[in-house]
Amino acid sequence: MNKTETHCLLCAQPLQSVPSWKILLTKQFPPCICEKCASRFEHSPTTTALYQYNDAMKDYLHHYKFLQDVALAKVFRQELHRQFKHEKSPIIPIPMHPLKQKERTFSHMEELLKAAKIPYTQLLEKTTTETQSSKNREERLQTAPIFQLLPGVSTEYKEYVLFDDIQTTGTTLRHATEILLQAGAKNVRSFTLING
Repeated sequence: MNKTETHCLLCAQPLQSVPSWKILLTKQFPPCICEKCASRFEHSPTTTALYQYNDAMKDYLHHYKFLQDVALAKVFRQELHRQFKHEKSPIIPIPMHPLKQKERTFSHMEELLKAAKIPYTQLLEKTTTETQSSKNREERLQTAPIFQLLPGVSTEYKEYVLFDDIQTTGTTLRHATEILLQAGAKNVRSFTLING
């Protein structure tokens, strides 16, 4: 059973919504942010991302990832569930380096999928603690490989879907795709929460 939030997770204003039969019967998640906060996020015109990067998304990412507010994983759960609920190919969230995950206390990509009740698998591990956000465009494009296959895993499926929080130059997704293709995957698609 989903916990019903009484206050918006972003602005702390009381939520007006009352749990309805529609939410229960259609298995929708109860709202966890108010309509005003939801309206600040701009939907992406692409089919490979849910949202565009804007000031509201910048604030969200700062609080979720860097201030470690894991409750914010629920903010986009309805949209992510709708996107992935019929997906047949295994979904692979882009992993964090183990040291970064220990520092942050949770994997932000995995928590987004857990909140949306979407199954995922992990085949990759990050080999560097460097973040792409600390590099300029040129440096990102020249980055050495940043992932490797987890020991003992194999690509058993023909197609995989990589899931990341934001795509700017596409370097992270390109590196992860190359590793999976080299390991025998026939096709790798990608989907992001945000188009940067």
